[in-house]
Amino acid sequence: MSVIFDLVFEDLRWKKKNLAEIALKVGTAFSEYFDLPKGASAVVMGCNDDTISVLNKNFRGKLQATNVLSWPGSDLAAKGPGNFPLPAIDPELGNIAISYETCMCEAAGAEIDQTDHITHLLIHATLHLLGYNHIENDDANIMESVEIKILAKLGISNPYYISDEIK
Repeated sequence: MSVIFDLVFEDLRWKKKNLAEIALKVGTAFSEYFDLPKGASAVVMGCNDDTISVLNKNFRGKLQATNVLSWPGSDLAAKGPGNFPLPAIDPELGNIAISYETCMCEAAGAEIDQTDHITHLLIHATLHLLGYNHIENDDANIMESVEIKILAKLGISNPYYISDEIK
């Protein structure tokens, strides 16, 4: 099953970046890699740095903008580093907030296509909803591997390779 993203536009600049089209492609791509519950969905709020800064402060204690935040509907975390998360059972996967300014700045700074970067961040945040994390190296390797496979299916290059080349 694919993921259905319900979009909320707190910042209307996201509409010009075709967030709805990106979300549809990402949601469909997830169906090829995951056995998700029927009607799997997540809410995505396209916002700005001011909004995401407040959310980041309220939920993570960090008063600063970030590119994307996610709030899983269920705790699907793996039982120990290097293990895969539990399968999703509840179709309501959770919520995502993505910040316009930070995303556009990151894409420009890395000299990558904005749509590709937005796609990557939406995949990344959705994987967090599905219990993936990058706290431990083993977990990061698993999560990045899945991201790379989904991105490749969408015709997008490995962002970690690009990042390593820039450093």
